Amino acid sequence: MDLASDMHTKTTETAPQSPKPVRYLKGVGPRKAEAFKRIGIENVSDLFYFFPRRYEDRSHFVKISDVKIGAFVTLQGKVVSAQLKPLKRLKLFEMWIQDDTGLFSAIWFNQPYLKRIIHENTHIIISGKAELYQNRLQMTQPEYEIIDIDEENPVHTGRITPIYPLTEGLFQRSLRVIMKSVVEHEMDKCVQDYLPASIQKRLHFMGLPTAVRQLHFPESFEMLEEARKRLIFDDFFLLGLRLMRKQQTVKRKKAIPFQYAADTLKEFTARLPFQLTKDQETVIREIAGDMSQPAPMTRLLQGEVGSGKTVVAAFMMALAKRNQCQSVFLIPTEVLAEQHMETMTKILKGTALKVALLTASITGEERVRVLEQLASGGIDVLVGTHAVLQETVQFKNLGLVVIDEQHKFGVKQRSQLLARVPRPHLLIMSATPIPRTLGLTVYGDFDISTIRELPKGRQPIKTVSISSVDESKLMTTIRAKVAQGEQAYIIFPMIEENQKNELQAAVQEYDRLKNGPLKSIPIGLVHGRLGYEDRERVMESFRKGLIKILIATTVVEVGVDNPNATVMVIKHAERFGLSQLHQIRGRIGRGVKPSVCYLVSDHQAEDALKRIKILTQSQDGFEIAEEDLKLRGPGEFLGVRQSGVPFFKIAHLSRDHEWLKIARQEAKNLLQTDPDLNASEHQRLKEMTG
Repeated sequence: MDLASDMHTKTTETAPQSPKPVRYLKGVGPRKAEAFKRIGIENVSDLFYFFPRRYEDRSHFVKISDVKIGAFVTLQGKVVSAQLKPLKRLKLFEMWIQDDTGLFSAIWFNQPYLKRIIHENTHIIISGKAELYQNRLQMTQPEYEIIDIDEENPVHTGRITPIYPLTEGLFQRSLRVIMKSVVEHEMDKCVQDYLPASIQKRLHFMGLPTAVRQLHFPESFEMLEEARKRLIFDDFFLLGLRLMRKQQTVKRKKAIPFQYAADTLKEFTARLPFQLTKDQETVIREIAGDMSQPAPMTRLLQGEVGSGKTVVAAFMMALAKRNQCQSVFLIPTEVLAEQHMETMTKILKGTALKVALLTASITGEERVRVLEQLASGGIDVLVGTHAVLQETVQFKNLGLVVIDEQHKFGVKQRSQLLARVPRPHLLIMSATPIPRTLGLTVYGDFDISTIRELPKGRQPIKTVSISSVDESKLMTTIRAKVAQGEQAYIIFPMIEENQKNELQAAVQEYDRLKNGPLKSIPIGLVHGRLGYEDRERVMESFRKGLIKILIATTVVEVGVDNPNATVMVIKHAERFGLSQLHQIRGRIGRGVKPSVCYLVSDHQAEDALKRIKILTQSQDGFEIAEEDLKLRGPGEFLGVRQSGVPFFKIAHLSRDHEWLKIARQEAKNLLQTDPDLNASEHQRLKEMTG
């Protein structure tokens, strides 16, 4: 799924005409236009959906005689004195205002231009914190607004005042004036409602122009809340409608229906040296049922590391073979591809399926032979990396595409395998549990199957939080484990902003441990700047047991299945997200020996301590994923914050999950009554979600 395009519902596309560039607005100009551009605002329509980050209630005026020390108040009065007072290094502007109960002063530093704006006998509103100075109450640097005494609609004070997020070159007062002008003069040209009247009436929603206006300059907090509800619904509704229409488009394509009978599964499981879990049997029935349809399957299979997703995929490939079709298993790295090849060969032993491997390392005559057999139908299952996406790789009859950790592959790359007639069935596998709310949004165009149950015999992983002062004891433990024939990982966080520092930290630790606490023990090092072949060689040596301790940064894939690894040390654990920590922890505990994960951190920040505490108390990846989503939000959870694409304009998945359910149901109902959105009142929705 293309997160940047599908996650971000383009609610700004609400006008039939081309919106005016912001640089042509009064008070903007080239310099401010550049500042707006840095935060993603290029035209007037963008401005409408640039909502305040918070609001201050400046709507209630306080009499000067009622002002309390330390209170945030809004005062209205007549200016009785306004003077610029030069000091040694500062210029002080002092103003006194009067109402019918007394006098009050306000001061501003280094703003001499105020002398041209604030004069005696003008009427003014000021908002700020009342402070005591030399036995008199005053405000320092208050928000102010010169008013006409008959004015009913002030901008900065005397109202619920919007506070916008800023960037260099933008200032609160001037931005507020621009927004007020835009809301008053450009709304009808740029914001037109697209939500069917029947939905608005049923859910008691205000119209979109009204909602947008209230979100910028609310008349009351009650109106603000009603406006928020409308925009939260729209966020979820538009995304849901877009994803459902996308799924609808896929379902209209033709695929080869796979015939499935119960004896197929019995015959398959009879060869396995273990029993399938109930969850595995359930998801096999779900997926096989989906693949029995003449429309292509698009399904996500999620489950913990080691929950048995590969066995499920192997059965689906056996089912494809029964229906005279080939399968491809796309894996992100060569080491993992070789490991999956080995696993598939074991699982499918005794069947008629021919399995082959294709990676960048397979060249010459061997590569030619694989390609020829693939094209002639002599290969039933192709396990491979990005190498299988090349134009020279041709299948005779591809019926099933399985992708492990699809975020490692681009949308165009994936499309290459699916752009066939008939279209292959698609199964995505993820070892990162997806919280339900994210499943309904990010993967809203996928059906989802879940394996929660772990196979029998899996050892629980003990998780311990320690500080760096306990390192000597930890090194003694690692040496003892290695002496018993076991292996260990030591993981460092990836430092995105400075790969040089990341490399330096890993290399220094490698040298220190190799020549100090872990001297004489074979240690390997992998990091982001290590060449691909060298990195793969180290990983393979670790898997074979030649390297006893692997030091790695998280820029590399540490997902190699090594049942002999029983110790996981995660340095600077506070820098990792909850789900990431859990997934790294899952690389141990794959064998029959007890395993321990050590979270090393000296960080005392509350959020870091909370993450670490959750890890020490829970091993349920789905529970941990939900907590992670609450703590970090969807952008960071999915790793897309750096793209600058906001996830939603107003909605928040954890807080607004009830509205998510309502919006999805309304989108579903709409498509049931008008599948192609051909009705005249649905044309804008059709354009926005096509």
